[in-house]
Formats: sequence, structure tokens, C-alpha cells
Amino acid sequence: MESQKVRVRFAPSPTGPLHIGGVRTALFNYLFAKKNNGDFLLRIEDTDQTRFVPGAENYIMEALEWCGIKVDEGIREGGPHAPYRQSERKAMYKKYADQLVAAGDAYYAFDTPEELDQLRTAAESKGETFTYNAETRVSLCNSLTITEAEVKAKMERGDHYVIRFKMPSNVDVSEVDMIRGLVTFNTDRLDDKVLFKSDGMPTYHLANVVDDHLMEISHVIRGEEWLPSMPLHVLLYEKLGWKHPRFAHLPLILKPVGKGKLSKRDGDKMGFPVFPLLWTDPFTGEISKGYREDGYFPDAFVNMLAFLGWNPGTEQEIFSMDELIKAFDLERVGKSGSKFDPEKTKWFNHQYMLRKPDSEVAGLFKEFLAGRGITCDDSYIQRVVSMIKERAVFIPDLWAQGSYFFEEPSEYDEQSIKKRWKEGVPQMMSEIGDVLSSFDGTWEASSIKECFSEFMNSKGWGFGLVMNAFRICIVGAAMGPDLFEICEMIGKEETLQRIDKAVKTIVL
Repeated sequence: MESQKVRVRFAPSPTGPLHIGGVRTALFNYLFAKKNNGDFLLRIEDTDQTRFVPGAENYIMEALEWCGIKVDEGIREGGPHAPYRQSERKAMYKKYADQLVAAGDAYYAFDTPEELDQLRTAAESKGETFTYNAETRVSLCNSLTITEAEVKAKMERGDHYVIRFKMPSNVDVSEVDMIRGLVTFNTDRLDDKVLFKSDGMPTYHLANVVDDHLMEISHVIRGEEWLPSMPLHVLLYEKLGWKHPRFAHLPLILKPVGKGKLSKRDGDKMGFPVFPLLWTDPFTGEISKGYREDGYFPDAFVNMLAFLGWNPGTEQEIFSMDELIKAFDLERVGKSGSKFDPEKTKWFNHQYMLRKPDSEVAGLFKEFLAGRGITCDDSYIQRVVSMIKERAVFIPDLWAQGSYFFEEPSEYDEQSIKKRWKEGVPQMMSEIGDVLSSFDGTWEASSIKECFSEFMNSKGWGFGLVMNAFRICIVGAAMGPDLFEICEMIGKEETLQRIDKAVKTIVL
């Protein structure tokens, strides 16, 4: 018998920006699918219209695109199982809910929201929790406790009702989770979940199971918060007469400090994003940071996410997407949560900065420079990048590390001046300016250095003192790569101008 093709889905709800935990779920689904020559589907689960947020759906698709997670079937891509937006599949769910009712596996419940609220309040006053289950349903208003004629009359009258799953009593539901191993739940601890609402929309549980079956999903890989729903989903498949997919529940991404799940509040407090892209709340106008806008490379971001809960079993930490696909294995995903480390995220970005071709980094830096009104030759920018990128984590860092390649210093570092700009230094700099002014050789680093060294030796000056002061003139601080290379690149005229300006500007 031919084995089923691997088909996985990422099924977010458009209720706001996509948290990095959601992006990681999408990534692990994608890696698993591609490792097994399978398909990756994107399905938008928008059955709860009250929580729909404008712009969230496009945000999800743009975030996946930025990460390089390619969708095989989805809203934009189409596919044989369209539509891929649950609200557009509304008509197909009712018949499955009715099928469950007809088989005695679900029932109509006519209790109003107000009545249920009263029951919850009454239970809370006794220090208990009200649950709609096998024990309580026998005394509530549903098709198990009232006559068929009463049910018919209520429905014809248009009374509010929902369809609930009839959870069997005292049954152990066991299932092998691909990450956690054998997991067992007893149905007496579970409630009769609503499958179909009075507004004609299915709940997550019914729609999810129906869609996964109709879309031929072979593996459901999702966050561990859905683990308690697994027994209900397994039972729904069973009652509908379908083979269920294999399940894998991913561990949580935890706060960098303290306990619990990583939240937006943690990012706000510690100054890092928890969303892949910048998000502006359409209702409040509140802006939330994004990794893209904060200057992270998408491949570095993806590499970092892959290591939240998974490890390759080797010392290797830097993986391209293709390498991740080859190495990925659900068996190497841990059961316990993974602490998020903002500094490690920066480390990944720095590693990618170092590994990217200078030409690629220069292209990004060129865009940054254009934003500051600076235009110059591509080869010049590339050479600058090659000299300073090892000190940079983000593209704007290249400006912080090398603005002097493009404009003269507008100010001088106070600490450097205090330490390096001693008495007699201005006179020394003036003399060096005179020597370089009369230099008539080729203006390149090695020749400038030779001329400079000959003059220094003839004067008997301390090389350290003079070089540091010279650097302040050219760079504005005691930083930067080889000073003679900087002089070569900015040119003779600019070099002399900067020496002259420093001598006249810096006050002891």
C-alpha cells in the first residue's frame, strides 16, 4: 500500500500580528514538509469573526514571505483544496455537525449565554468550576434532556442554540505524539466542546478537523497549547469515520527571564521585537517593533528560530534554509520550553553579516546611505564594508563604524581627546600635514605609510602618541581600521583638510 504524501499546514487566525512563536510553528512545518518532499499549506482560520483584525491576514503572508517560507497551497497560491480561508468554506461544515448529531455523538444545546454565566458564577461562589460535561448536561437544556418535539419547536422559533460534542464517559484516549511520545487523556476530565455556533460558523475544533481531513493533511504540527485539544480531535476523526493525521506539539518559547511564555510585554520591557515585521494596531495606532525593520537579516532570524526547541545534534549553529531542511528532524525537538535569548539573536545576525558577500552587504548599505543623501561608487562602498563589517551587527552599525569614509567628523570624541591630544600634538599634526601636502608619490596606503614612517623616524617621535592623534583628526575618535587605508580612500585633499580642521578646532 502506498504511503500517504506528507502534507502539513500552518493555520493562524487573523487576530493581530504573527508572534515569533507562530513563525516558528510555520517554519517547523515547512522544514518537515520539504525534508519529506511534501506540501506546505497556509490556511487562514477566521471562523471567529468577532476577533478579526484588518491587515492581519496580509501581515501573516508577508511575514512568511520575508522569512523565505514558501507556501505551496494557500489564498494567494490557490490549489486543489481551495478556498483556503475558513470563512469562505462556511457552507461545508454544517453537514458534518449534523452527521455527528444524527449518530448520537453530538447534540443541540439551547442554554443561553446568560444562563451559562449564572451557572459559572454560582460554581465560583462555592470555589468550584462549572463545566458542561457528562455530569452536568443531564440537567441542562439540550436535545438529550428535552423531547424531539421541543427541539423542533425551539429551532423553528429561532431560539439560540449550539451543537456540542457528546464526550463519552470514562474512556482513555491514547495517542502517540511525535515529540512527547504516548499521551493519554481520560474523557471524564474533558468537557463537551461547542462544535457549531448559533451564527452558523463552526468553532476551531470542528472546522480544523474537517479542513485537515478534506485537505489531506498527514501531520499536524502545532504549539503545545493545543495538546489538551488532541483527544477531542482524535475522537472527532473517529466518530466521523476518518483516519486522523499524526500529531506533534511543539514546546513553548519562554521569557528570557522569569517563568512563562514569551510575550509582547517582555519585548517592550527589554527592547527587542516579538513580531517578525513592524505592526501598527489599526484600532489604537500602537506600533510594535519588527525584526525586519530592526535590521535583522531574514536568514539570521530563521536560523535563530530553528534553534528554539530544536538542535541538530552537532556543534554546527549556522544553517542556510537548505541545510535546515536536510538536518531537520522532529525527534530532535525537545519537550520542554526554550528560553528566548535576545543577545543570541544579535549574535546570529552578526554571524550572517560576516558570512554574507561584501557585495550583498554593500547593496544594503548603499540603500542606507541614499537615505542620508549620500551617493558614491559601488566599489568604494564595497571596500568600506570589507574593512568594517566585522564590527557590525546591523546595517546601520556600518554607518556608526565608518561614517568618516563618507563625511568629515562633525565632532571629536571627548575621551579620545583627553587621552590622546596632549600638549605639542597640534604642532606635530601641522608638521605631518605639511609633509603629506608635499608628498608627490602615488596616494595609496603603503606609500603614505612609508612617507609617514620616514618623517616620524627623522623626528624621533613616539609612534603611538602621534598615530592616535592622527586618527582623531581623520576619524574623530580612537577607532577604525588601518589609518593609511582610510587616508588612501578619502583622498589626499580630504586628508589634509581634516588635519587642518582638527588642529584649528580641538582645544586642549
